[in-house]
Formats: sequence, C-alpha cells, structure tokens
Amino acid sequence: MYMTAYLKLIKLDNLLLLVIAQLCIKYGFFDPFPVAITLDSFGITLLIIATLCIGAAGNIIIEIYDKEKFNGSELLNGSISEKSANRWFIILNVIGVLIGFYIANLIEKPEFSALFIISSGLFYLYASYLKELVVIKNFTIAVLISLSLLAVGIFDLLPAITDENRASQQVVFRIITDYTFFASTLILLREIIKDCYTIDTDHNAGLKTIPIILGKERTAKLVSGLTLIPIGMIVYYLYIYLFNNTYAVLYVLILLIAPLLYFMFKSWGAQIQKDFDLLSRTLKVILFLTSMFLLFYQFTILP
Repeated sequence: MYMTAYLKLIKLDNLLLLVIAQLCIKYGFFDPFPVAITLDSFGITLLIIATLCIGAAGNIIIEIYDKEKFNGSELLNGSISEKSANRWFIILNVIGVLIGFYIANLIEKPEFSALFIISSGLFYLYASYLKELVVIKNFTIAVLISLSLLAVGIFDLLPAITDENRASQQVVFRIITDYTFFASTLILLREIIKDCYTIDTDHNAGLKTIPIILGKERTAKLVSGLTLIPIGMIVYYLYIYLFNNTYAVLYVLILLIAPLLYFMFKSWGAQIQKDFDLLSRTLKVILFLTSMFLLFYQFTILP
C-alpha cells in the first residue's frame, strides 16, 4: 500500500510512456540504421534512469506545492507525509543529476550535464511559480517532456558527429526533433484537457487557467481546433517521406490519424468530467502508438 502510494505520487504511468518513447528512439530508429551512436545498452539505461529520477522528483514537487495551494490538503489523502515527499524529491533529484553528470563525462561532453540541472530547475520553477501563469504552465510541461526525449539524440548522436558523417547525423537528429515537436503538441493538448478536468479545484485555489478564463466548452472547442496542427504535421510528413510505402501509410492512417480525428470530434462536444477523462486517455494511447511507429519504421524502410 505504501509503495503504491509512492508510485501514484510520481505518476508512474506517465513516466513509463516516456521510457517507451526513449527506447523506441534508441532501438527502433538509431540502432537499425547506419548512424554513428555513442551510448551502448549500459549508457542508454543510465540516461533513462536519470530522466526518470528527474521526472519523478518533478512530479513530487508539483504535488507538494499543490498540497499547499489547495487549502493544505494531504498528499494522496494522507498516504504520504510532506516530510517524506520532500526527502524523496531531494534524493531523486540528486541521483538524476549525478547520473547525468556521470554520463556526460563518460561521453566526454561534461557540458551536457546542464540538461539535467535545467530540467530539475524547471520542474521546481513550474511547481512554485509557473503553474500560476496561464498558458505558460502548459507550455512548460511540454518543454520538459521534449527535453527528456531530445536527451536521447543529444547524448547518443551529437557526440558521434564527425566531418564525414555530419550531414547524415543532422538528418537523423532533425527527424527526432520533428518527432519531439509532434509529441510536445500532444502533451500541450493533454495539459489543457487536464485543466478542464481540474477546473473546480484550480478555481478554488485561485489559479488562472485557460478553461477558467474561456470556460470549459470554449476551451474544448479550442483544443479541437488545435488538433489540426498534429494532424497537419502527420499528413505533411506522410506525403514528403512515406507516401510510397504502403505499410507506413496504413499504419499512420489507421493508428495515428484516425485516433486524432476521433479526439478532435469528441473534444468539440466535451462538457463533463467523463468526457475530459476519455480525451486525456485517448491522447496517452496516441502518444504510445506514435512511439511504436518509430519501432515499426525500420521494417517499412529497410529491405
């Protein structure tokens, strides 16, 4: 029971989605293709552990500050004390930053350790201040997730760049950047949807969110309209890079575009908590399927 409370506190389900995405980038997109890489299995494992620790610590500090904002309510209904949560916040941050520093020195790029320090600082800044700023709060979470995904490319691809392979390495890194940007748009939509779900508690805490300013119905329609952005990105990418590959086209149409269209139409009429919960879970499924496409990509391209 005690362990379950902590797993809920660090939002393990969201962290597992991040791990899956990182592994799909590494083993579905880097390893099968002729690109120079830096990290072996041990290195990528350390990188994932470091990002997990930073992410878990970030989720803990957010819950701690939420406890203070929402009239001093207990963490997870009293399952965890604030003192214990603070202790784990410090421990996980220290572990994450130290591992990040070790990996950066392992690949002889000590300056890359700043990525973990910046991420840790952003989580704390988000919990203590940025969460109260409308729109910026939503973008901050999207940026933090993007940094975690880009870390795979930064630590694995960039140190292996030479004058001979610079062009090919940059092409691969640009694809990962495109994927990260696409994922961050879905994260942004999900954060707005979550604000619709928590509109009452946010209002009682004096927070300013998009649903509080626009209302839930207008916000739902805004999200529906914004869904055209990731759909447009997929259609463009499909037309430019994958149009001649039947299997890739079918995967994208059935498992990415169709769920996004479902999400768009459902969000247009969303009104009650049940609707927003369904929309949030739908986006998590789409994020998972997007990661799986990276794993599937090698079988559509390689002979």
